[in-house]
Amino acid sequence: MAALNAMSDSFYVIGGKWKLRIIISLKNGNKRFNEIQRSIPGLSAKVLSGELKDLETNGLIQRVVYNETPVVVEYLPTPYSDTLEPVLTSLVAWGENHREKIRNGEF
Repeated sequence: MAALNAMSDSFYVIGGKWKLRIIISLKNGNKRFNEIQRSIPGLSAKVLSGELKDLETNGLIQRVVYNETPVVVEYLPTPYSDTLEPVLTSLVAWGENHREKIRNGEF
């Protein structure tokens, strides 16, 4: 039961279609809202805005506002987001392996 609860907590924070993609985009150097949106095909501005708020609330990203003209807003991964690195690496490896199995008709 504890494992199910822990998994539920994980999915609450990073689950869904976009959150891990947003974190990867930030780790690839995209910092501004439009840069992030352009780097992830199919992601609408409305959804991105909500996902960024959720990721900030859960301590995975930081929103930095620079008082310039015009105002500049950047999103940065926090050191806490580095704890997801093993998860991201495993998911990428699994996805590559799965795609290869499908291409080879192994199912």
